[in-house]
This record gives sequence, C-alpha cells and structure tokens, in this order.
Amino acid sequence: MPLAFFEGLERVKTGQPATIAGFKACRKTAYCSISISFMSSTPSIDAGTGMTRTEIRASTSLASIFALRMLGLFLILPVFSVHAKSLPGGNNATLVGLAMGIYGLTQSFGQIPFGIASDKYGRKRVIIIGLVLFALGSFIAAAADDIVWVIIGRAVQGAGAISAAVTAFIADSTREEHRTKAMAMVGGSIGLTFAGSLVAAPLLYQAIGMGGIFALTGSLSVLAILVVIYLVPAAPPLPPGRVTIREVLANGELMRLNYGVFALHLTQMAMFVVVPSALIQSGHLPLAEHWKIYLPVVLLSFVLMLPPIFIAEKHGKSKQVFIAAIVLLLFVQIGMGVLFAQAQASWIWLLALLLAFFIAFNILEASQPSLVSRIAPPAGKGAALGVYNTLQALGLFCGGALGGWLTQHFGGASVFILGAGLTVVWLIIAANMQNLPRRSRVQAALV
Repeated sequence: MPLAFFEGLERVKTGQPATIAGFKACRKTAYCSISISFMSSTPSIDAGTGMTRTEIRASTSLASIFALRMLGLFLILPVFSVHAKSLPGGNNATLVGLAMGIYGLTQSFGQIPFGIASDKYGRKRVIIIGLVLFALGSFIAAAADDIVWVIIGRAVQGAGAISAAVTAFIADSTREEHRTKAMAMVGGSIGLTFAGSLVAAPLLYQAIGMGGIFALTGSLSVLAILVVIYLVPAAPPLPPGRVTIREVLANGELMRLNYGVFALHLTQMAMFVVVPSALIQSGHLPLAEHWKIYLPVVLLSFVLMLPPIFIAEKHGKSKQVFIAAIVLLLFVQIGMGVLFAQAQASWIWLLALLLAFFIAFNILEASQPSLVSRIAPPAGKGAALGVYNTLQALGLFCGGALGGWLTQHFGGASVFILGAGLTVVWLIIAANMQNLPRRSRVQAALV
C-alpha cells in the first residue's frame, strides 16, 4: 500500500487535513475496504452496512422526542371539537377552528428562526427551549376556562417549533447511507403515535377530561426535555461558516423538496376532511371506532414502506423510489376522486386506497428530510430544514382550509382533483431533481 495513504490516514485520525493524493493512490490497490474513525462524537465511518450504536441511540432518542411531542397533539384532535362546546365561546365554530389551527400557524412562523438558531447556538439548546414553550402552552390550555385562553395556550405550544432542529440533529448524527432509515424511525414513531392516540384519546377524555389531557401533554414535553438532556448523545460540533437564508431559498434542489412537503401535507389534510365521513357512510362505522381502520392500515403501511427505503439506501436508488412514491400518491388521488364522485363509495376500494396513501406518505415523509439534509450546505442544515418545516406547516394549514371550502361548495371529489393537480406538478418538478447515489465506503470528503 502506498506510503502516502498511511500519511493521509494518520493526519485524518489526528484531526488534520489529509492530502487527497494518498487516498486516491489507495483506490488503485486492493486494500480500499478500510475503516476510519475520527475519534470524535460523530459516527465512525466504516465499511459495514449497519448503523453504529451512536447512530441508533441518536435516532431512537430523537424519534422518541418527536413521538412524545406528537402524542400530546394527537390526543387532542379526536375529542377537542366535542369538548369545546362546553367552554364559553365554544359554540363559535370560527374560534374552535382557530384553536385547532393556530398551532400550525405559529409553528410556521417559528421553524426558520429556530432552525437558524440551532445552526448558530447548537441543536440541544434550541430543542430544550422549544420543549419548554410547548410545555408552557400545554399548561396554559389545561388551566383555560374559556376558548380564548385555549387559543392562547395552543399558540404558545406552536411557538416551540423544534422540528427543524431535531431533524438537523438527526442529520448531524448519522451517515448519509443510513439517514433515511433514521428519518423513517421518526416517521414510524409519528404514525404509531397517531394510531395509538385514536384509541387512547376517548378513554383519557372520559378519565381525566380535556384539562387533564392538556396537562398530560405538558408533562410529556417535560419528559422529552429529560430525554434530550440524559439520553440523546452529545451533538457533533457544528460546521464552521455561515449560510444565509437567501442562499437556502436560492437553492433550486431544496425548493423542489419544499414544494413537495407543502403539496404532500396540503393533500393529506384536505383528504382527511372528507375521509372520516366516507368511513361513516360507506362502512357504517361510528367515529369512535375509526381507529379500527387507521391502526391496522398505519401499521401495515409502515411495514410495506421499509423495503423501498432499504432499496433506496443500499442501491443508490433514492430518486427512483422517491418518484415511484409520488406516482403512487397520484394514483391514490385519482382513485379517491373517482370513488367520491360515485353515489356510494366502495368500502373495499376505500380501504385499499387508504393503505396505498399511507405507504406513499410514509416513504415521502422519510425521504424528504433526508434529502434536504444531504443537499443543504453543512453550515445551513438548520436553516434549510427550517424552511422545509415552515412549508410543511403551511401545507397543513392550507389543506384544512381549502379542503373544507371545496367540500362545502363542490363536494368531496373536488378535494382529490386539487390533490391530483398538486401531485402532477410535484411529479414534473421532481423528475428533474438530481439523483443522490449511495455514498461510497470511504466518504467523499476523503476521496
């Protein structure tokens, strides 16, 4: 093996910049299957295909933070509109809708500042501040005696916009070839939390009431703070340099993904404005029993989305799998549009399309943050993911508003016409995106 290679390897181990010549020389020999450790808090780069213990610990602990926080939100959704009628001002549908939606609105305002702050001051610090705000808002809502104070509490909850910082933390702590798996852990935890909340929310509401549920969400946020402090591994050092928000917005590849997450979540929220009613009418299933549909569908979709994710990671087919998921989403929107245009929707087809939707949604939800973190400049991951999560929150807000308006004026099928149109545009935009191949065993920075 060339002497230059050993010199370069020694410089890397001691934290010094290595000459490229030594590593290029190695590529001409039969000894290129190497393992290099940087002797730092970042994951080691090795020739193995599995995640390191540090990567697994970081991914699972940060996914649990997402899950604890999202559980606090999802527990409220199935029961709040009913509970609101018992509050002064709760008969005003506009105020009830504002109480539900203002969380997403303040989230959209906070994602970019929190993301930029995490680039500058560190991920853990910003995540803890966001969780404190979320806990404070939860306890305000728990103590509320009218709808206005619930709205204030929900607004403070949303101000703790930590999604960008947590996602950037995961990106910092994992190698590129395993990043989508880590993001899939987050997506899976959110899906399981959503399904579980549909079962638990009515039971908890009967046991501890709405105030108790809000207090529970605050307690879960405090628990998440302890997870950040004691379980999440130390954050890798932030890369040097500074990236402005203008540079992030000028990146065409990032803007493709930003449009994608906006379209995906607008479509999701608009779709679920009309799907619950269809389950009641077509399946004669009361609202309280909808979890019997959502729970198995979400669980099965999570299992079925794993093989495409592994194929994308192992064979460098991230773009192909990504495009295939968008095509599947388009078929779901077209199928749902045809279904809802009929007088009586087919129960079996509705279930099949729901399963297909969640498979596509889970793949895209796992892939997109991973792609953002790979495309974004190292010093601007937080800012890039802040913009990404802002568009996600705006998509949820617009989806609810447009879905309700379209259903009221043009019927349920119009929701899926909108979804199909947005997905076609997304497919055209995504078709021209760069393909990011699987990273080589010796990282590109060294070769």
